[in-house]
Amino acid sequence: MTARRHRGLFVTFEGTEGSGKSTQLRLLARRLRRRGVPLLVTRQPGGTPAGARLRRLLLHAGALDPRAELLLMFADRRQHLTESIEPALASGLVVLCDRYTDASRAYQGAGRRLGEELVDLLHARFCALEPDRTYLFDCPPRIGLARLAARAGKDRIEREALAFHRRVRAAYLDRARREPGRFVVLDGTRPPGELASTVAADLDALLASR
Repeated sequence: MTARRHRGLFVTFEGTEGSGKSTQLRLLARRLRRRGVPLLVTRQPGGTPAGARLRRLLLHAGALDPRAELLLMFADRRQHLTESIEPALASGLVVLCDRYTDASRAYQGAGRRLGEELVDLLHARFCALEPDRTYLFDCPPRIGLARLAARAGKDRIEREALAFHRRVRAAYLDRARREPGRFVVLDGTRPPGELASTVAADLDALLASR
């Protein structure tokens, strides 16, 4: 009889622009690879070939209707789940994903004022998969946007007004308060090395508990 393969671990990284979430994902991925942990590192939007095309449209097209933007995000998400994330989890991998549905709750639900209820409805209908752990890197928008000031070619979301980014941050924190068992909220203004140590310790404990 073959041994039963355990389901993998689904870990998401969230935060406002310039919060440092992508840096922390890379640092954790490097650490896990050194330990020989099998993993998938991916992102939304853009985690599949189709998603890469959707990402270019979402971030660099002209004006998009907010509802069209939300539907394109979920088109990317659904393809990403079926093509990459679900097979990786079924194979027992640790999946590290840069953004997931919480980003749509914050950016389209709050930032675009479409409402979290609409995002939750689409998530329940087309995704349903919940992360095992979500690391939220909280950073005041003025600080995060200042970190991006020198970057050339900012995308259409990074160029949004400060009030938009404040709504995004507030929505993230509200969701984290409502799901304390899933979220770990971290101060994105802390030094990257300190944050990386905190994330690594938490993930080690989560892996050990499984």
